[in-house]
Amino acid sequence: MSEVLSIILGGGKGTRLFPLTQFRSKPAVPFGGKFRLVDIPISNCINANLRQIYIVTQFNSASLHLHIGQTYIFDVFSNGFIEILAAEQTFEHSSWYEGTADAVRKNLTHFRTQNPSYYIILSGDQLYRMDLEDLLNKHIDSGAAITIACTGVTRENASGLGILKVDKRNQVTKFLEKPGPNKDISNFKAPVELFTEKNKNDCYLASMGIYVFNAKAMEDCLANELTDFGKEIIPSAINKLKVNAYLFDGYWEDIGTIKNFYETNLQLTTLRPSFDFYDEEKPIYTHMRNLPPSKMNFSNMNQSIAAEGCIITNANITNSIVGIRTIIETGSSLNGVVCMGADYYETEVQKAQNAESRIPNVGIGRGAIIKGAIIDKNVCVGEGCRIGVDDIKRTDGNYGHYYIVDGIIVIPKNTILYPGTVI
Repeated sequence: MSEVLSIILGGGKGTRLFPLTQFRSKPAVPFGGKFRLVDIPISNCINANLRQIYIVTQFNSASLHLHIGQTYIFDVFSNGFIEILAAEQTFEHSSWYEGTADAVRKNLTHFRTQNPSYYIILSGDQLYRMDLEDLLNKHIDSGAAITIACTGVTRENASGLGILKVDKRNQVTKFLEKPGPNKDISNFKAPVELFTEKNKNDCYLASMGIYVFNAKAMEDCLANELTDFGKEIIPSAINKLKVNAYLFDGYWEDIGTIKNFYETNLQLTTLRPSFDFYDEEKPIYTHMRNLPPSKMNFSNMNQSIAAEGCIITNANITNSIVGIRTIIETGSSLNGVVCMGADYYETEVQKAQNAESRIPNVGIGRGAIIKGAIIDKNVCVGEGCRIGVDDIKRTDGNYGHYYIVDGIIVIPKNTILYPGTVI
């Protein structure tokens, strides 16, 4: 595994996850109460003993740098590292990354110093648990130059994904990027025998944006000005190299939009969530904050998750995520809420200053009622606020101190909602 270099693509501006990406890069967006999106691909690498990892990003990377620096510290004798490569100007190039392939090409000079035999390309905004060691072994055994991890999808879900056509030997013969809902792609249907009972209703193979390249194949594929793996590099490579498919039949979700982010978070609160954070053999790692256990005072929690360091008093919480250090005051109610928590506890001095300025404390104030919303970090929700409760016509847009995206109310980071605010 020391011959493998892992590259996690941090994505672009993250416009589809805005305003959650207003002050942070997409991989640094909090998820599941205590994690960050980037923890998923990093943990998959660590669990497969892949410890030479680069994260390529260029937008709002300060928060990501801080998280990586505080979290992933390898033993000095392990030869492992996790490094962030932000866009940089050199004598060879001075522009921003133009796409996924362009981001890798512009960093090849850094990657070559590790002298890898194989590259594995991962996305920074997906939720899955994959045996990457098995993926690499299957790639090597197949003799392919490139292997594409893929998963079964229905025709409806195939519209916005890259679709593979494979033969009986799992070799990719065609690749179609985002065919849309109307294009006839019936000739891309995969052999029925590839699908298990669990995904028998799926009939197309979609690229997961996870690739394994032989080192020479990577150099050859990037010896041009093509900018994107899915749209250009992979279709071009199929005509020249042996490209294989690796079928993954586990849970996989692309967290690329506010709607996906919201629904995937709340799916974690169900009785049997599709993604299991409680796997001791293949854990998801994140920053160890040494916070105290969460405290519930006379509260009712139903199908919800509370991360460490929360204090919840006389509240009703249903189908919600309560993030780290969340303070919820008496009489509050949360239903279908993703609350990211806070980066700090306010001191008594800070609370006194807030009182003088009539600013609510960080957290959820007395009697606040919130339904169907995302509350970003360090938000102050004042006493008696009503969010998403009243029968008000809501259309997507920027409303100053909040946004509505995909019909979901999003309160941005560090926002102050004064007592009595109705949204």
